[in-house]
Amino acid sequence: MSADPRPGAVERVRRAYARIAAVDRPEVWIDLRPQAETEAEAALIDARTAAGEHLPLAGTVCAVKGNIDVAGLPTTAGCPGYAYLPERDAPAVARLRAAGTVVLGTTNLDQFATGLVGTRSPYGAVRGAVDPERISGGSSSGSAVAVALGVADLALGTDTAGSGRVPAALNGIVGLKAAPGRVPTEGVVPACRSLDCVSVFARTVGEAQSALRLIADPAPARPGRRPGPWRIAVPAPAALGPLADGWARAFGAAADRLGAAGAALRPVDPAPFDTVAAMLYEGAFVAERYAAVGEFVDKGGPGLDAVVAGIIGAARDLPAHRLYADLAELARLREAALAELGDADALLLPTTTFHPTLAEVAADPVGVNTRLGRFTNSANLLGLCALAVPAGTVAGLPFGVTLVGPPDTEEGLAAIARLLVEPPVRLAVFGAHLTGQPLNGQLSALGGRFTADIATAPTYRLYALPTEPAKPGLVRVAQDGATIAGELWELPAAGLGALLAALPRPMALGPVELADGRQVTGFLCEPAALAGARDITATGGWAAHLRD
Repeated sequence: MSADPRPGAVERVRRAYARIAAVDRPEVWIDLRPQAETEAEAALIDARTAAGEHLPLAGTVCAVKGNIDVAGLPTTAGCPGYAYLPERDAPAVARLRAAGTVVLGTTNLDQFATGLVGTRSPYGAVRGAVDPERISGGSSSGSAVAVALGVADLALGTDTAGSGRVPAALNGIVGLKAAPGRVPTEGVVPACRSLDCVSVFARTVGEAQSALRLIADPAPARPGRRPGPWRIAVPAPAALGPLADGWARAFGAAADRLGAAGAALRPVDPAPFDTVAAMLYEGAFVAERYAAVGEFVDKGGPGLDAVVAGIIGAARDLPAHRLYADLAELARLREAALAELGDADALLLPTTTFHPTLAEVAADPVGVNTRLGRFTNSANLLGLCALAVPAGTVAGLPFGVTLVGPPDTEEGLAAIARLLVEPPVRLAVFGAHLTGQPLNGQLSALGGRFTADIATAPTYRLYALPTEPAKPGLVRVAQDGATIAGELWELPAAGLGALLAALPRPMALGPVELADGRQVTGFLCEPAALAGARDITATGGWAAHLRD
């Protein structure tokens, strides 16, 4: 997951429990496993890796939302009276454990995964990781905060209306969910069974992406995307509706960064998405929440959250004809929404609308929740996947955006997100990757963009290599050097890594000194490959050589 060396599993577990003590956030957890138990499990993982077994998540720890089964821990769904003791892990948990992670325990949530606030729980309101006077967001509140505070490397949440995205945005981390159906929901207490998704929280896009690959079923084969730069649909500022002070500006800046990184931005009318979002709670679909746990709620009992019970109980008497009417309306709106997206790879949205305080939620629990879900409620009804990523701060608090895409396009969303969250790297090119040359398409495909014409310092020589396609070799020399013309490109960091991995010998990437004194990464050639190559330094560059 991370490129940095990981500690051993036992050492990582010890660090996690030390961090739990240091942050002192007991409301994050419903059931925390004893440290001795998790250390013993970690010791077995260390022994397996020492014996040569590959476990991609060895040296990591994970938290699991309290409505997902973890063998040996009560599954409460945020209601102690509902608890049962599962005999086996939910498939998503089992798959992460099989990859070598250690589950620390189950985390707090809005009861029965009903809410986006993180306060609807008898185990206490989960406070924000950055400002404890503000909410953490829900319903996957504890899972998000466990990652944001550095306790867990990964956490599992669920996402029906945005519960894997809103807490990510409010706590400055990454939240990723596939379209409904990609990750098994067996062993998950249903909120709306047909819409529920198991989601992933992590601190980086790559970590979330790796975890989702592990827990998801294989994606079905789909047609490839049309070539060209990433195509991103962006609502006009006026179409976003009310946002917290500074958030519209922050959203515009995020869109501008994507455009500057080479993405093709185009306007989109978000009205069909907004209408679908309102249907999730205001329409008949909320009846599925009653089908899941309504009989239990009707019996009453200790530990039931009054707001949650009210929402679920109100769905009891919805008439069947209302559901069929809403299904027909949803089909019409889905067609309109997908037509708005067209061939866009992603729809860019603010993840949510504001970051309320605990007091604001207490004063208006339903109204605040409704505002928080404006941009998230529609994704599962429309069958889409989504990736929430940090996009800076406003007034010292995290601000986040979400990329929403067609089913099974999580890898593409991750590539787009990296344009936002990872600074691009500069790459100097001098031959077949120049604009108009045979290999230039590799740079565009990796998200690269041209930034400037450049020249090297007068310490290089250029040779025509006998390769197919034809390409030059640039080498630094101690004397008799010259300036060589080239181009400066910017690439996402991941794109540069992919380019390096596919680079054939004798080509290499290394430091190149430019005429203005800057030093950038650029294409060079191994000196041993120059035997028999023609010296073309006098032409001043590859493009000039080809014109001769």
